[in-house]
Amino acid sequence: MSNVFVRRRHKLLSLKALRDSGAVLPGNTEENCPHCGQPVLRRELVKNQYVCPLCGYHHPIGAYYRLSLVLDEGSFKEMDEDLISSDPLEFPGYEAKLDGARRRTGLGEGVVTALGRIDGQKVAAGVLDSRFFMGSMSAALGEKVTRLVEYADKNKLPLILFSASGGARMQEGILSLMQMAKTSAAIERFSEHGGLYISVMTHPTTGGVTASFASLGDIMLAEPGALIGFAGPRVIEQTIGEKLPEGFQTAEYLLEHGFLDAIVPRARMRSTLIQLLKLHGKGGDSRGK
Repeated sequence: MSNVFVRRRHKLLSLKALRDSGAVLPGNTEENCPHCGQPVLRRELVKNQYVCPLCGYHHPIGAYYRLSLVLDEGSFKEMDEDLISSDPLEFPGYEAKLDGARRRTGLGEGVVTALGRIDGQKVAAGVLDSRFFMGSMSAALGEKVTRLVEYADKNKLPLILFSASGGARMQEGILSLMQMAKTSAAIERFSEHGGLYISVMTHPTTGGVTASFASLGDIMLAEPGALIGFAGPRVIEQTIGEKLPEGFQTAEYLLEHGFLDAIVPRARMRSTLIQLLKLHGKGGDSRGK
């Protein structure tokens, strides 16, 4: 690959990641950690990849920023950037909310899909972004995920999906719910052909995303403290009329009960992915052609 294109791709992802991370804001401002309640300097959060240095709380982060943490410099190539949600059911106020979300986040939809490399290994990667409609499953989001899976299948690439979602997007009704079956079917075909799928659940991963592609990984990872489940704890308690166990639906609880393979802190995510990809062996064309 030409060094010019590598530099351009690196610059593009760096600029988008900079916007995601908020690193352009004054570093001497303080933010109270939502977990421990203690004030933390923004520059310390940025330096620590938005993990609280006091209690280890993993703040939600933007899709481009997350990709910049795991992909090799200059390897990022976005897919289907122009595929965005419409308003198929003419839901009142939905178009205005979509426009507002796009202006606030710079995203066209609640997922970013891309090709890239991790320690030289070519991969297909997708990241749901909770800043855009809480990463909820729209028809466009489901289509982008499905296209990524199908591309990985066709080109024999490892697939890595980072999930963060509140579930289905109610403004799209049944069209949203249909994405659960569509994405799951694509993952099943990918699996039948021997593809490696690494699913990484981040805070929070709930609803239809949990009940579909996020739970179908060959290797299931999560960030510390992530809330993972279908219905929320309060809904479950009200339904069954019982108090749930301490820490129910946290990544730590799910690891203990066999749902997850490992909990990986953000600072170790890239090195963990490198190790897993090496263990699995080469996927696709190692020359990146």
